[in-house]
Amino acid sequence: MTVTVIGVDGGSLPEGATEVLNAAELVVGTREQLRSHAPEGARTVELGSLGPAMSALSALTGDEVGVVFASGDPGFFGAVRALRSKGLRCSVLPAVSSVQRLMARVGRSWDDVTVVSTRAGGLRRALNVCRAHQAVVVLTSSGAGPAQLAAGLSGWRRTMVVGEDLGGAHERVTTVDPTEAAGRTWLEPNVVFCVRDPDAVPVRGWHGGGEPVPPSGWGVAEEEFSHRQGEVSGSELRALALSRLAPRPGSLVWDVGAGCGAVAVECARMGAAAVAVEEDEAQAVRLVSNATSHGVDVRVVEGRAPEVLRELPKPDSVFVGVADPEVLAGCAHVGAERVVLVLEEFDRVKPSRDILRNAGYVVDGIQFCAHRIAETEQGRSRLSGAEPVLLLFGRRFGEEGT
Repeated sequence: MTVTVIGVDGGSLPEGATEVLNAAELVVGTREQLRSHAPEGARTVELGSLGPAMSALSALTGDEVGVVFASGDPGFFGAVRALRSKGLRCSVLPAVSSVQRLMARVGRSWDDVTVVSTRAGGLRRALNVCRAHQAVVVLTSSGAGPAQLAAGLSGWRRTMVVGEDLGGAHERVTTVDPTEAAGRTWLEPNVVFCVRDPDAVPVRGWHGGGEPVPPSGWGVAEEEFSHRQGEVSGSELRALALSRLAPRPGSLVWDVGAGCGAVAVECARMGAAAVAVEEDEAQAVRLVSNATSHGVDVRVVEGRAPEVLRELPKPDSVFVGVADPEVLAGCAHVGAERVVLVLEEFDRVKPSRDILRNAGYVVDGIQFCAHRIAETEQGRSRLSGAEPVLLLFGRRFGEEGT
């Protein structure tokens, strides 16, 4: 039994497809694909639910040949994975994928572009990748298309290129800002290129989709941030906080009371979307400068928490850098999976822990103090310690981070 997956992109079928189809006992595809390409005499199964198609393919025996039509490149977010998961070995005749076709229409290289699928990952994860990365292609799905993506990009500087019915009779490629895209109805199927600067030429890279992790690691030294003297979290403390915040592609992190934004910048360097909330105008300026110097996109919200938090998209993790019970309560009730709080006074531990517990978090914490090696005037080495701080970690278990 042989199963061949043939890519369909609106043009001619791939080389070798005609010979395979002429030998096929069973052909699986959408109604339009079967109407256009299935040979006369072959048994056909129209794709709706995968169940009947899988059963029919699995029933093939001996030298019988089955064919499955799939859009574009079937090995790229396509049918090959589903077939192999059912134990069906495939040969593949790929066509041009929708991503390749859209980027060709744009006339831009795309080895730096991150590609996400709303069908598998959902709208929120795709949105957070678009918020964090400067060039993203989104494979959309019903209910998670250009309009929904655009609505979630309010507050981020982005341009959207929407490809509708690529390779089909009604193909259209439209460049639009999110405000306009949110109010339009888009023809399906479609694919979206979300980009910060459409005219920028990406640097030559070596890893498809951009660097997977920061090339210089995390726990960035304090001197690599513009900050007021003594008003930046130490690199060791940040490294520990990052381990509990778990920033990652597809997640959104709030840094509340962000100061110069060191935590927000570090989260963005790890691939998360980051929102930094800071009421001090001078610190907000430093924050923008730090994000720019580290090559990441952090959305800066100037204003006082918790009031300004109400209009922000729901986070997966929150870092609270101010010891204010009202701010902590506002952060604790937004439904984030993780909350990390820094305290300098031991008396604030119990009320802060109670706030988190009352909001449904399991809470633990540590006292943290790092001693660094320092040189004396005599050239000797000694340990120099900073003032200890307290970190509380709140975690909701049994919930899927999105």
